[in-house]
Amino acid sequence: MARFGVVGGSGVAVNFLVFNLALHGMKWAPMAATVLASVIAMGTNYIGFRCYAYRDRASRTRRQIALFFAFSGLGVVMESVLFYVGYHGLGMSGPIGSNLAKALSIVLASAFRFLVYRTWVFQHDARRG
Repeated sequence: MARFGVVGGSGVAVNFLVFNLALHGMKWAPMAATVLASVIAMGTNYIGFRCYAYRDRASRTRRQIALFFAFSGLGVVMESVLFYVGYHGLGMSGPIGSNLAKALSIVLASAFRFLVYRTWVFQHDARRG
């Protein structure tokens, strides 16, 4: 769980950095900024999970890659819907509000990701000890 936290933490940092740059720096639409940030973080997270957090698990396969991106895609959808509810539904706009809505959406979607990555994506290799 600690390794998941390290990789997840760096993914969160990437997510917030890209989100704030797109939304507040480049003045993108809020939903475009959150989706872009989530997708870029998803890519960096795959490398971190494969090479660090779950490196002791089964070797990389097409199935693993497909599952990772399928479940990560669901995570992006969950995160985007939750962000939309916070930003538009609860009025969490502006620099502080948008970041709070982003943070809450990341936390909730990350719980889902942790469970599915650990259970289905990066399974233990039965041939190892």
